[in-house]
Amino acid sequence: MTSGMNEAEASFALQAIQRRRQQVVAEIRVPAWYWFGLAAGWVGLGILGGYGPAWAVTIATLAFGAVHSAVAPRVISGRHGSSRLSVRTELVSRRLPAMILGFLVVMTAVTVGLAMLLVADGARHPVVWASVVVAALVLTGGPGLVAWTRARAERGLED
Repeated sequence: MTSGMNEAEASFALQAIQRRRQQVVAEIRVPAWYWFGLAAGWVGLGILGGYGPAWAVTIATLAFGAVHSAVAPRVISGRHGSSRLSVRTELVSRRLPAMILGFLVVMTAVTVGLAMLLVADGARHPVVWASVVVAALVLTGGPGLVAWTRARAERGLED
């Protein structure tokens, strides 16, 4: 007596596997609180940089960096987007943390460059405005970068 599967059963099983895989791939993300915290810290540093003494800006920048370095290694991997599931390493690009950190370095350069342009233009509170603009970019660009990585995983193009 054989326990083989007919074509319809095999097709149904393959579709179920594909649905589950898509559900797992959908879990590739960086939690929203990370992006909001990063943007809030960016604006906070901008406000302090625009109005506070240099010593306070220095201490706040170091504290922000220390908190980020403590939180980021687990969060920016894309593997722990929710408490329900940890995505396997093979499914998420190993380059995602480097891409996120690279994105943040670029955003730092954009903040400085934009603030310098606003100073040259004679704008009031250039550091604050530059930090607000970049915080908005972080809130949109960061999740967009993770969505791009998730789309690549869905297409099976990851290394």
